[in-house]
Amino acid sequence: MTTIADLILTGATVRTVDLENPLAEAIAVGDGRILAVGTASEIEAFRGRRTEVRDLDGAAVYPGFVDVHNHHAVAGVTDLFELSFGTSLGLDEILDLVRDRAATLPEGAWVTGGSWASTLMDELNSSAVRRRLDEAAGGRPVMLSDDSHHNRWANSEALRLAGIAKETIPADGVTLLDAVDGEPTGVLLEAAGVLVAQAHARAGGLSTEQHRQASRRGVELLNGFGVTAFQDAAASLEILGALKTLDEAGELNAWVVSSLTINDEIFGFDTIGDALIDRGEEFRTTHHRPDFVKIFLDGVPPARTALFIDAYLPDDAHGAHFHGTTTMSFDELYDWLRRVAERGLGAKVHATGDGSARLLLDVIERLRSEGFADAPFQIAHGQFLADEDIRRLADLRVSADISPFIWYPGVIPDALAAVLGDRAEHSQPNRSIIDAGGLVAGGSDWPVSESPNPLEGMQGLVTRADPLGRAPGTLWLEQAITAEEALAVFTINAARAMGLDTETASITVGKSADFVVLDRDAVAGPADRIIDARVLSTWFAGREVYSG
Repeated sequence: MTTIADLILTGATVRTVDLENPLAEAIAVGDGRILAVGTASEIEAFRGRRTEVRDLDGAAVYPGFVDVHNHHAVAGVTDLFELSFGTSLGLDEILDLVRDRAATLPEGAWVTGGSWASTLMDELNSSAVRRRLDEAAGGRPVMLSDDSHHNRWANSEALRLAGIAKETIPADGVTLLDAVDGEPTGVLLEAAGVLVAQAHARAGGLSTEQHRQASRRGVELLNGFGVTAFQDAAASLEILGALKTLDEAGELNAWVVSSLTINDEIFGFDTIGDALIDRGEEFRTTHHRPDFVKIFLDGVPPARTALFIDAYLPDDAHGAHFHGTTTMSFDELYDWLRRVAERGLGAKVHATGDGSARLLLDVIERLRSEGFADAPFQIAHGQFLADEDIRRLADLRVSADISPFIWYPGVIPDALAAVLGDRAEHSQPNRSIIDAGGLVAGGSDWPVSESPNPLEGMQGLVTRADPLGRAPGTLWLEQAITAEEALAVFTINAARAMGLDTETASITVGKSADFVVLDRDAVAGPADRIIDARVLSTWFAGREVYSG
């Protein structure tokens, strides 16, 4: 007897991302699952008196998009509670926004948010500019993140509350000093900014309810772009708690895989490492899986905090033979990854330099040889890889967590070129990874990126150009992939890297009914128009969670 569907969608181009049945024109949904996929006449058999039938009149249906790397709660906090601005703004414009924001806040309240362009770092790096920030804030403490969210710009009051002064420079990270008076300029690289984040938390930070609101808002924004599954790339105890309570209340409209933060170089989380891992399981729910850990193995190249095989371009502070550093030695990283694998968890490892990537692959090679054949490992962001390490990445079954949103020609590539020279033009070797048999999984790194729109990421993968037209040219065009491959990168590939591919990310009978309806088949159209497709609706577990 044929099961009667709750919902039938027909009259569509259905791209299933299922190799055994790649194209269809109709689907049937029942009890939150995909009942059938096929022609309109085949699906008609699942129609009953109470079945809702929607004729999509030529629209397209794709699996719900999957984002393997974002910070949904950080984005939610920024959207609801902070000052938010784009990287196109200059110093004067940022100061004007701070002045306007400060005028709305009570005395002593913090001005937080971002993101300032990393190319502004030299301009911000002076005591004189810090004093301009003081004036704009009217005595209130200020903490603003850069476009990588690894570095911060703080004013004098925030530095005072964090205990950072000329005489008390923190040992971790880098506190930049004024060349004239030797005072901290307020530009804090990597872990140096954690003290300011902790000072903000001591001043009150966010309540439990605000954390819940932030996570809910982050998921809501993702649903608006067709995203129905994602991996939070660095979760805190508060984020884990928010996700658990949302799912138990039936309000978590996405599959979420959390990465439990092991070493915190940028966020200032209270509970990290073993203490957080030990509590991970208490937050597991139907749709929330605390299945990964997050390790920051290095920082970001523009701040010269990533390790490279060849030296950075010379500068006054580092000389001509500086290669950068990692946060852990081989033995330290091996110890963490082995212990994590023994507990059945995966690891997402931030490694942006090719030297850091090689260290990670060396450690994983040892672990594979010791019998940890199935432990899932991801390299984030894998943007620079030595040629010989691309094949190793594939052979060792390390997923490449890539964020095309942050490597278009534009601000970040310009910042990379300033420290790497011509090497900056050879980043994100995605074609080579796929050809070597590696898994390329798509992530936004939102809110490091200004938008988590997967269509934007897909277009960048195909054209190697800026989909928004903000900057001319292309970036290593030989590494372009096809539109069909790009769709897989932001659906089934990302889900496979996260361990969700048996639940979602293809329109396959038995899987969760997670899909997005677009006004056109973006994959079949011009490569430079993929981003023009519009999300009409997003569905999670058979429920419409967004309507455009």
